[in-house]
Amino acid sequence: MRVTRSRTGALRARAAVAHAGLAAVVAVLALSGCSLRIEEAVCGGGSYPVLAVNSGGGDCVPDDEEPAAGWARYPKGKEPEKVGDEWDVYWSTRTLDESGRIVELPDGE
Repeated sequence: MRVTRSRTGALRARAAVAHAGLAAVVAVLALSGCSLRIEEAVCGGGSYPVLAVNSGGGDCVPDDEEPAAGWARYPKGKEPEKVGDEWDVYWSTRTLDESGRIVELPDGE
């Protein structure tokens, strides 16, 4: 008499092992305090960030163009690179005036 093994049973066994392995990896990451943080760039490749003069807000300008009237480059060394980074947070409450001085934004802007 010939005994055959069910292919469905073998596939289920492999899937169970794979799920258990994935669960172990997730548990190790969670318990180790490791976070999978995805950082989003302020501007995409080929452009740089600018801020609105005397107003809250920002935009991105192609590398080969100058900012339009009413917009300015961030001061050297104070450019935000990633959403939520030190300079992105800093500039959320500040802007530049028409003389290029850093000024606090009024509440609510």
